Amino acid sequence: MNDIFIALVAAAKNLFHPKILTIVLWPMVFALGLWGVLAWVFWSDWLSLLNHWIQPAEVFLSQYDFSWIASALTGTILLLMIAPLALTTALLIAAVVAMPMMVNHIAKRNYPDLERRHGGTVLGSIWNAVIAVVVFIGLWLLTLPFWLLAGLGALFSVLLTAYLNQRLFRYDALAEHATREEFDTVLEQSGGSLYGMGLLLALLHFVPVINLLSPIYTGLAYIHFCLAKLQKMRSLREGQSDETVV
Repeated sequence: MNDIFIALVAAAKNLFHPKILTIVLWPMVFALGLWGVLAWVFWSDWLSLLNHWIQPAEVFLSQYDFSWIASALTGTILLLMIAPLALTTALLIAAVVAMPMMVNHIAKRNYPDLERRHGGTVLGSIWNAVIAVVVFIGLWLLTLPFWLLAGLGALFSVLLTAYLNQRLFRYDALAEHATREEFDTVLEQSGGSLYGMGLLLALLHFVPVINLLSPIYTGLAYIHFCLAKLQKMRSLREGQSDETVV
């Protein structure tokens, strides 16, 4: 838990560096703008599609003069679908586009002696992002009905966003510096902590105004956490090697 706290504090310090400030808002602003335009253009079509989907419920409710509930439910479901899609888009932009610049910036400032062993690739980053988004959207669609039950929908949303956070950012945080074997070792030793930090950061994504900064902040936190783990792991190995030589 201490390692998570250290990473979050370090990320908060980096968040307001002039270089980071130039990119901190645009992933979320771009995502909101994109999905806002799509919603404006296709809102009626999406409503018609959802109305067809919940038609059995609408027929049932109309028997008891509660058809207005079905109409309200359609709009609510549509908003619940758009919000996580906008968040996913922002996180995806931060992970694939902004992470290389952030890794380079933080590595030079905070981990200058950490050797770059280039275990990751651009294609690997894209493939990792595709898997993360597909799994997230698939599970999110499966849990969408739980929004009809008080609290469960929000709980599943936070848990799934925690998964998305750690799956998206852990690869790009280590791709430049770690070998494939080192990446697997960090993941094996710190998988629980990576998800735990993703859970804490997921809560920020649902806080108005703060969520404008949260995609980039999440990336910074994972960079600090993963590079610190990698540096510590290499130091321990080098220490063991020195003892063996002696």
